[in-house]
Amino acid sequence: MSTMPTSPLQIADFRLYWLARFFAVLATMGMVVIIGYQVYDTARADYGMSIREASLMLGLLGAVQFVPLALLTPVAGWTADRFERRTVARCANAVDMLVALTLGLVTYAEVLNLPLLFTLAALHGVARVFVGPSMSAIAPNIVPPELLPKAIALSSIAWQSASVAGPALGGFLYAVGAPLPYWAATGLMLCAILLLTPVRRIMPPPMTANLHPIRQMIEGLTFVRRRRFLFGAITLDLFAVLLGGATAMLPVFARDILHVGTEGLGLMRGAPAIGAALVAGLFAIRPLRHNVGIKMLWSVAAFGALTIAFGLSDNFVLSLVILALLGAADMLSVYVRSSLVQLHTPDMMRGRVSAVSGLAISASNELGELQSGLAAALLGPVGAVVAGGGAAIVIAGGWSYLFPELRRAKTFDPPPEVLANALQEEKPA
Repeated sequence: MSTMPTSPLQIADFRLYWLARFFAVLATMGMVVIIGYQVYDTARADYGMSIREASLMLGLLGAVQFVPLALLTPVAGWTADRFERRTVARCANAVDMLVALTLGLVTYAEVLNLPLLFTLAALHGVARVFVGPSMSAIAPNIVPPELLPKAIALSSIAWQSASVAGPALGGFLYAVGAPLPYWAATGLMLCAILLLTPVRRIMPPPMTANLHPIRQMIEGLTFVRRRRFLFGAITLDLFAVLLGGATAMLPVFARDILHVGTEGLGLMRGAPAIGAALVAGLFAIRPLRHNVGIKMLWSVAAFGALTIAFGLSDNFVLSLVILALLGAADMLSVYVRSSLVQLHTPDMMRGRVSAVSGLAISASNELGELQSGLAAALLGPVGAVVAGGGAAIVIAGGWSYLFPELRRAKTFDPPPEVLANALQEEKPA
């Protein structure tokens, strides 16, 4: 007589999924940190730009990655809800693997320039927009619902631990040989594809009948917009990170403020993930159960305060500590928001809602880089980071009053009528 698993790691498919996610994120984070550094360094060294002008190039880098995300997110969500999710994830990772291979080749040939870097960064954005919804929609189908919060925490550990190792690995490999981070990323992407292959086929449930594909894509946006709870949770992360993120300015701090080079940049990019991985590990052992909404709001306020502290720090070790604490605060917010969104969404909508959530995350990251670049061009990099942290604090306070449903959320479990009503609304008239 078989016994019910008490941990997602007891499920073979989840273990393969976890490793695939780890390798894919490890590759991506190693790529992203080097692309950013190459854009900034190329702007400074080859184009003779000032610090503020080169900082603006980092903002434009975020913009060119966001454009395909904004255009293709509805398509990606529909694809994850229409086709076999494991296959979609593997194909998207294969495209990203080709981008990594191309970056390695052009770096080896020393033919880098800003238009080429921007083009490849945009193609990377195209690949990632399809990876996010398909991978996010797999986990709820391979673990029972009662284990989903633990699965999200463990999945976050994969993401965060890879986010620690990826930038550091990329920075050190780049110091040894410029193309090496991209060769490593190519191999890691291949490993992720192979690991997903044995996972059982994840066919999404049937979509609403007699609807055009474009209408089905719009359903995801409409579903989120009509539910204040989901809309508030997703937009909280969107605006807090959009205005308060300091990640885009890390190449500036590494090269021209703290003077620690690519090795230091890798450590700074990995430091937030260290704090985040520790918090995710804690939640995997002891999941958060009570007053989840108010804790999410306070974590966003702490994220803003720590961003201010980082902007004012001129000591490398202190900056690393602050970034680790910042990552811990961000992980608490991400953990609560991800659990709430997944558990308040019916399975037939998970791909499309995950795509909307992914678009918000991408907007906060990539458009946040554009906002940071523009702000740095006007205020300088330190002023931009400090102002952004203050804005994140204001967002946390504002959302607690605009969306009282968030601060009133005591547990992750939705009221039974929430999903019942959602399913009823999706039935054809």
